[in-house]
Amino acid sequence: MREKVILVCEECLSRNYTTTKNKDKNNTRLEFKKYCPTCNKYTIHKETK
Repeated sequence: MREKVILVCEECLSRNYTTTKNKDKNNTRLEFKKYCPTCNKYTIHKETK
């Protein structure tokens, strides 16, 4: 079963993106390098709780 996940910018802590992940196969937190419109640059976005 896939679960909705919110991604948060590490620098400004704004919630910019949503995605899904398979909780059965992946128990670790997701981490992507994505564009943050608030910071106006590419930053690391991590999964929230």
